[in-house]
Amino acid sequence: MKTSSLPASTDVAIIGAGPSGSVAAALLRQRGWQVCVLERQHFPRFSIGESLLPYCMDILKEADLLQVVNDAGFQVKNGAVFTWGDRESAIDFRDKFTAGPGTTFQVERAKFDQILIQEAQRKGAQVWFGHTVTHMTSRQEHATLSVSTDQDESYTLQARFVLDASGYGRVLPRLLDLEQPSTFPVREAWFTHIQDNISDPGFDREKIVIATHPQDRAIWMWLIPFSHGRCSIGVVGEPSHLGMNGREPLPFLQAMTNEIPRLRHLLAHAQWDTPVNPLRGYSANVTSLYGQRFALLGNAAEFLDPVFSSGVTIAMHSAKLATALVDKTLRGQAADWQADFADALRVGIDTFRTYVAGWYDCSFQDVIYSRQINQDIRRMIAAILAGYAWDTRNPYVEKSERRLKALAEICGEAQLDT
Repeated sequence: MKTSSLPASTDVAIIGAGPSGSVAAALLRQRGWQVCVLERQHFPRFSIGESLLPYCMDILKEADLLQVVNDAGFQVKNGAVFTWGDRESAIDFRDKFTAGPGTTFQVERAKFDQILIQEAQRKGAQVWFGHTVTHMTSRQEHATLSVSTDQDESYTLQARFVLDASGYGRVLPRLLDLEQPSTFPVREAWFTHIQDNISDPGFDREKIVIATHPQDRAIWMWLIPFSHGRCSIGVVGEPSHLGMNGREPLPFLQAMTNEIPRLRHLLAHAQWDTPVNPLRGYSANVTSLYGQRFALLGNAAEFLDPVFSSGVTIAMHSAKLATALVDKTLRGQAADWQADFADALRVGIDTFRTYVAGWYDCSFQDVIYSRQINQDIRRMIAAILAGYAWDTRNPYVEKSERRLKALAEICGEAQLDT
């Protein structure tokens, strides 16, 4: 059944109203295209991924979304502190190899996602909440989506192009059988938000804390400070390492926190006032990032790992690349989706993949915790961790695997570096 108020056709349909969907909608509206965003949930809604990277600020500015983010009162972020036992190493994003913003924000995603999509809506995008895409067919000139609503209505939407920004929902990969296993082992995260009550005068709320477990370096925890005295806290590892084994989530996460000296100290007076949530088997991949009249953005295409907060950055960059090609496609101009979208996006994804893999095999941990890195190399690594993973002028982007391996060998095992 379809009522007259529901959409029937549009230039571009976007599945999902998260950051990549909002950025894509805003950029396409700048180019004058009619945009319809379909989101199965209602906002505000909780989402993980609260720590942005500075490169996001460039993309938000290009999409004319930066001002509403600047005005929202989010916690400023200028880097990361890595801690392992009694070791601590800070990376300052303001001192980096690549030009561009050196600060960003740590955000409550419920608020962040809502203000982005509201601004895209203000710019003329149609946004429909509680609408779920259940089927898609594509032809040479358009795609047709079957949509159901949470009001028990159903309709079809014809679009000249479809962008899947559905995140972990991965709508089109599931519907079109595009999914393939990730090359990473299955890991899980357990996380919550707390009133942190951190009183340590030396604690820098402008940096995320990434803590390596003192006994098992395959386990790590994050602490992401928000404004107003709250933070996100979570633990990540393979299930066999974490040893959850039916334990209650809240006591489990508290116990893991207390096993890390720095976090135990910082959160000694925290109020654990929110339920703990799991995220399992989050790493994902696809056989293709695009097809006839569609493309996949961000986590809908591929998600690596939360360790360096790359998810939102990859999502926004994919939206930037895709919308330029959608514009060409809709104007009847030549658009090279392989070279200018898939291959171009892979540059940054593969760079992040190198350092994520290096984190878990400990080669990159050895680099981070070493005292032997010179400042020039440190600035190159800072640029990548700040999100500038597509800057091929950076040697640690262009030949990331070879250079990381060589650097790790120079640094040696971090635990022997005294």
